Parts: sequence; structure tokens; C-alpha cells
Amino acid sequence: MKKIIIAVVLIILIAGGVSFFFVRKAENKKQALTLYGNVDIRDVNLGFRVSGRIEKLNFEEGDRVKKGDIMAVLDKEPFEVDLAIAKADMSKIKAKLANAEITYKRNARLVEKNSVSQQVYDESKYALEQCLAEEVSAKGLINKSEIKLKDTEILAPNNGTVLTRVCEVGTIIEAGSIVYTLALDNPVWIRTYVSEPDLGHIHPGQTVTVLTDSGGKYKGQVGFISPQAEFTPKNVETTQLRTDLVYRLRVIINSPDNGLRQGMPVTVKVQE
Repeated sequence: MKKIIIAVVLIILIAGGVSFFFVRKAENKKQALTLYGNVDIRDVNLGFRVSGRIEKLNFEEGDRVKKGDIMAVLDKEPFEVDLAIAKADMSKIKAKLANAEITYKRNARLVEKNSVSQQVYDESKYALEQCLAEEVSAKGLINKSEIKLKDTEILAPNNGTVLTRVCEVGTIIEAGSIVYTLALDNPVWIRTYVSEPDLGHIHPGQTVTVLTDSGGKYKGQVGFISPQAEFTPKNVETTQLRTDLVYRLRVIINSPDNGLRQGMPVTVKVQE
């Protein structure tokens, strides 16, 4: 009888321990670190690398663009003229170079027979080298003119939404002036902060869930953890003050959509 009672007690203890283990495991699994932050979307200021008069603006504020779309065009005529002149100069140099090569080769044969002086040969050689140098320079001018002509168009660097349209058709602008501001579809980040006591529970690549106030739900991962506190501490601080320090955290959204807007407040659930 005594052995039976002991066996029953052992079974109860084992069952209780197992139950406690799984209950605690389930509770720990349900527990998640909650952070609060804002959506951070990268903006790009777009402009021409050359000066000129705007001929076309193909998009308005709020329009969607795809990578490679022609967003704006300058008047191409001045650049086409420059390219034509550069090519014409190249034609002249090529003709001059062909004549210099013939003269040099003839003098090279004649100098061996003492039919021309060494000076005449040297002068023809110098003339040929000068023509070759002019050809290299002319090629550079053509390449430069072609690049400038290409730069009369603004191409969308990525998929995105037009935030601002700064100029209008007919505007004379300087190189580098902003014409459009584009909000890129990707990447979309969440900027949030984690306190020093919770810093050890987060690591790069960790999976998180991002929730919006409107009911949106997104998966993401921790992409960056700042190595420094957001506010630099004093040389001497109490333990309590040190626990108030926060570190900047960047969460990368895996599949962003239009439900995430710049500056939108979100809740980040970090599952440990």
C-alpha cells in the first residue's frame, strides 16, 4: 500500500512538472517585445546634370512611376548641334590623320635611302603623333557630347510615387536643380527605438511583425541596431539613468505596399 501511495505521488509530481514546463513554454512563446516607431521611406531628389530649357514633364504629383520611365526632358536641340559639330571635327581629323600616315610611311622609306633628310622624317613623325592625339581628343569630345545629350532626360531610378513637381515646362534651369522628388517603393523601413535592458533580446535578422493603426500587418526583419545610445550619457551616471538610454533600430519590411506611408506610426512585435 505504501509503495502504491509513493508511486501515485511520483506520478503526480512528474505530471505537474511536465504541465508546468509546457505552460511556461507556451507563455514564453506568447510573450513578445513591443516597440513603437514610424515608417521611414527613402526619398530621391531628381534633376538634370546639364542646364537647359524644360521641354516635357511627363508626371504629376501623386503619379506612380516605374524604373526607367522618362520623367522629364530638356530641349535637345543645342546638345544635338554640339554633337554634330564634334562629329564633323572628327571627320576632319581623320582625313588629316590619313594624310599624315601616308606622309610618314613615305618618308620612312626615303630616309633609309637618304632621299630625304632626317629632319623631314622627324617632322612627319611628329605630325602623325599630333594627329593621333587630336583623334583621341575628338573622341573624348564626342563621348562628352553624347553623355550631355543623354542627360537631357530624367529617368526614374526605381518604382515609386511622385511627391513633388518643382518646375514647369519652359523653365530654364541650372544643372543639379531639383525637378521632381520621388518616394521609392523599396526599401521601406521602420525607425524605432529599444531601451538598454531590452537590447540583449534583439539581433540583426530577427523576424518581427509590424502592425498599423488601420489594421495592416506586415512581416519584416531587424536590419540595423545602432551601436550608440541616441542620447550620449555623461561620464558618471547612476544605474537608473543608464536604463533610460535608448538605441535606434531599423526594421526592413519584406513586402511593402501603399498601406505604409511616410511617418505613419506603427507597432513592432519582436518575437524572442
